[in-house]
Amino acid sequence: MVKRLFWGDVLRIDFKMKKSDSTKSLLIKSEQLLRIEDHDFAMRPGFGGAAIPVGIDVQVESIDSISEVNMDFTMTLYLRHYWQDDRLAFPSSSKKSRTFDARLVKKIWVPDVFFVHSKRSFIHDTTMENIMLRVYPDGNILYSVRITVTALCAMDFSSFPLDTQKCSLELESYAYNENDLMLYWKNGNDSLRTDEIVLSQFFIEEFHPSYGLAFYSSTGWYNRLYINFILRRHIFFFMLQTYFPTMLMVMLSWVSFWIDRRAVPARVSLGITTVLTMSTIITGVSASMPQVSYVKAVDIYLWASFLFVFLSVIEYAAVNYFTTVEEMKKLKGGKIPADFNATQTMAFDGCYHDNDIDLTPFPELLSTPNTERSRTATSRNSAAEPPPTEGTRLRRKKSIKHNLSFIMSNSYMIDSYSRVVFPMTYLMFNIIYWSLYS
Repeated sequence: MVKRLFWGDVLRIDFKMKKSDSTKSLLIKSEQLLRIEDHDFAMRPGFGGAAIPVGIDVQVESIDSISEVNMDFTMTLYLRHYWQDDRLAFPSSSKKSRTFDARLVKKIWVPDVFFVHSKRSFIHDTTMENIMLRVYPDGNILYSVRITVTALCAMDFSSFPLDTQKCSLELESYAYNENDLMLYWKNGNDSLRTDEIVLSQFFIEEFHPSYGLAFYSSTGWYNRLYINFILRRHIFFFMLQTYFPTMLMVMLSWVSFWIDRRAVPARVSLGITTVLTMSTIITGVSASMPQVSYVKAVDIYLWASFLFVFLSVIEYAAVNYFTTVEEMKKLKGGKIPADFNATQTMAFDGCYHDNDIDLTPFPELLSTPNTERSRTATSRNSAAEPPPTEGTRLRRKKSIKHNLSFIMSNSYMIDSYSRVVFPMTYLMFNIIYWSLYS
């Protein structure tokens, strides 16, 4: 009985060893089939001869993010390489290919393609490294890898946020120039395929591949492939966050034109509030943008709107000043009744008002023989002198002085004109702005 048990245990141990050896032998057979140990895979296929052609096709899985501040984009893609290596050819009656994972890739030669202007990149490794190697009996090879790369995009923000950005992801061999390796798009324009990509701030207008050469002074010319795409920005987000609030602040500043010019606290507080709100909007937009040295379209709109708000405050300062000057002249001219209480009048807003003052006109002088003679002499002298021409400097000076005096004595008219001039000017600015940038 003990002997039987011992013999059964030996059989089980032998079975496990055979099973283990069988797995190992399959791996050895694959390596022997591809004759990996018989060749030096540190050298490219056909070393010393013509450049080896390496076909590329790409399937873009997603564009994960686009950063205006860092001026870059992040893309996840499937990068597939096609080439022929006769050293890996093997006999097969069924003509079927063999597929391997990343473990065999480290033992053979693969193209050293890298991303030009990339900041970060990595190969996905969940649950295993996302690498596939497929070898055909005639030595043709498909090498596929899933990569996420963050690359530079030279953006132009002169029309921001009404802009269109052109970005590209560039592929190139790092070690092999055009004499050793020739990169090309395997299926022409059909070599670049994309899944359905939806971005929060952009429309993707176009995806297309292109080809070029890059020159380095120390190593020569290299084949370079480009994945080009055009992005057009959604404007609705910025309309809600920037343009509509700015328009409302400008129109709110016009409300002061309908407020009584004597209500100093109301008009000053309204003007200061709109100025501070505009400053906050400008600061918020600047914080989310790179510090570029040129003027952006949104800067033009914000600063022009800020100017309109600022001018509305200056307008009231002019109205208040002219009103004060006018009333001070009336005070000095003695046109104030004896029972006029200046303290109560100034308690409201700090200046005198013409409706609180009884401005009676001067009484006409009684006609006397002397006054009649002086009037007759004056009329004769004026008739003898020729009237001044319209183009004389004296008349222009008198006209300017007269107009300024008229405005100062009728300061309420500044508000009346501002109610029309400010909205019409701002409307004209908007028409020009949107026709240029939209």
